[in-house]
Amino acid sequence: MPTFEEITRHHDPDPAEDLWVIEPPASEPVTIVRYNPQWPRRYEDLSAAIRAALGDVVLDIDHVGSTSVAGLVAKDVIDVDLTVADPRNEDGYVPALERLGYVLTVREPSFHEHRCLRLTEPRANLHVFGPDCPEVIRHRMFRDWLRGHPEDRVRYENAKRAAVPGGGTVMDYNARKQDVIHEIYDRLFRAAGMR
Repeated sequence: MPTFEEITRHHDPDPAEDLWVIEPPASEPVTIVRYNPQWPRRYEDLSAAIRAALGDVVLDIDHVGSTSVAGLVAKDVIDVDLTVADPRNEDGYVPALERLGYVLTVREPSFHEHRCLRLTEPRANLHVFGPDCPEVIRHRMFRDWLRGHPEDRVRYENAKRAAVPGGGTVMDYNARKQDVIHEIYDRLFRAAGMR
């Protein structure tokens, strides 16, 4: 189990790390849409297909990100956290996921051996981590906090809306939301007695 210090530490990307397995995504407008009540069902379908393809390789799988929070605006992209025994062992899961249409796009060894695979239809980002990963815990805590704290859900939604007009890549959009995200994390970590 990760320590509180590991869970509450914000990730700073390693600037020397070339994380893109394929070309970085082209700059495209970020579009957020109203909450879609079909998103949980879409996640369930994705999850079932991943479990069927990988079997016992799946240690855990969960719906995270904005589409997992009822009522929250989001990009129309389902974010999924997949836990496997060792994300470095790509041969153990990537080929089976490729047969489902996923494409390995990110390999980020400095960030808990994170791997990200992208599915085009329906749009999904599959984040692969190992057991007891602090980032998986953080994703769930953030999701659950927003589900139970409407004032922070509104604050986050306002930050998302304000970040859209800046243009650039999704990573640029994400960077423009960071201050509000860190404020919410600080509040939830303090409420959990972790700070």
